[in-house]
Amino acid sequence: MMSQVLGWIDARFPLTKVWKEHLAEYYAPKNFNFWYYFGSLALLVLVLQLVTGIFLTMNYKPDARFAFASVEYIMRDVDFGWLIRYMHSTGASMFFMVVYLHMMRGILYGSYRQPRELLWILGMFIYLCLMAEAFFGYLLPWGQMSYWGAQVIVSLVDAISPELALWIRGDYVIADATLNRFFAFHVIAIPLILVVLVFLHIVALHQVGSNNPDGIEIKAKKDPVTHIPLDGIPFHPYYTVKDIVGVVGFLMVYFGIIFYAPEGGGFFLEENNFIPADPLKTPPHIAPVWYFTPFYAILRAIPQKQMGIAAMGLAVLVFFLLPWLDRGIVKSIRYRGALYRWALGAFVVAFLVLGYMGTLEPTVWYVNPVARVCTAVYFAFFLLMPIFTRLDRTRAVPDRVTT
Repeated sequence: MMSQVLGWIDARFPLTKVWKEHLAEYYAPKNFNFWYYFGSLALLVLVLQLVTGIFLTMNYKPDARFAFASVEYIMRDVDFGWLIRYMHSTGASMFFMVVYLHMMRGILYGSYRQPRELLWILGMFIYLCLMAEAFFGYLLPWGQMSYWGAQVIVSLVDAISPELALWIRGDYVIADATLNRFFAFHVIAIPLILVVLVFLHIVALHQVGSNNPDGIEIKAKKDPVTHIPLDGIPFHPYYTVKDIVGVVGFLMVYFGIIFYAPEGGGFFLEENNFIPADPLKTPPHIAPVWYFTPFYAILRAIPQKQMGIAAMGLAVLVFFLLPWLDRGIVKSIRYRGALYRWALGAFVVAFLVLGYMGTLEPTVWYVNPVARVCTAVYFAFFLLMPIFTRLDRTRAVPDRVTT
């Protein structure tokens, strides 16, 4: 009976074909390591965010008079509303955490290099959508930090194009019209674009095949009879089981934060966001959520406002150019020389320090000098990449993947 049902479905929809091409007979390199957990974890968090977001919208009111009270109603009176809200707020931070680690893996092993340039570009568009989704969702609780954080970001847009800023606000100030627009973008527009981009990202991945820690193309060496890559294994069941281990570990951390530290020490949910938005009272220190603070620190490090905005934008957009900036003859850091290793290490340290500087008040005397040095290091990594990757002394890459 089951075979008859599958036959009926296959005659109308390529279910078995999709299963074979993308799971059972999709051959992935046999030497995936810890870094390869984060792609599947990003997909898991996306599903969690969509599901919890749907439940939150059932009780949330996108109205400036009732938005804050509706969040409190969800937290206090809706059955398990506190859990759904904390899953969503914690999930936002975890989403960026796994995406940053996923991007780091791509940089470590050269996953942006030929033939995966389009795969990398689609991934960067996903990252831009995540930033937009997080920004539009940040205003919805209508707390003090939500209101004034949105005020700062929209003022940056206003410095570039007053007409665009007016359209985003829907009014001359952050008000009820702004909240409705942000709600529409956060709940409908951006998630639709995000889901489409994730689908295209996975399709592009399966077209060119997965990279591996050695940076070797496994499709280059196939069995002459079966035409199966000699260094490949079926994604299912080997990597589905492996990813389940990663999912279990991730969920332990995820729910540990939800149950014991949902505010994340003020990094996931700020103290000022538990106070209703007051347009007449500015918080003493306005700072974005931690995953935006490196770019916020770059913005503050440059005194001229327009130049700071341009630098902040370029700090994100420069990632799109990685496939063409890297002139190295090998992909993986395993076979790169000291020049690339030191440059990448300096970039990671600069990014982390910028993230910390962005959380501090600008009145602290050492914030801007340190941020300027780290900003210079950040951009030097990309601008000098064509030089140090070409001069780097690399090691010979083996013919087959190593385990």
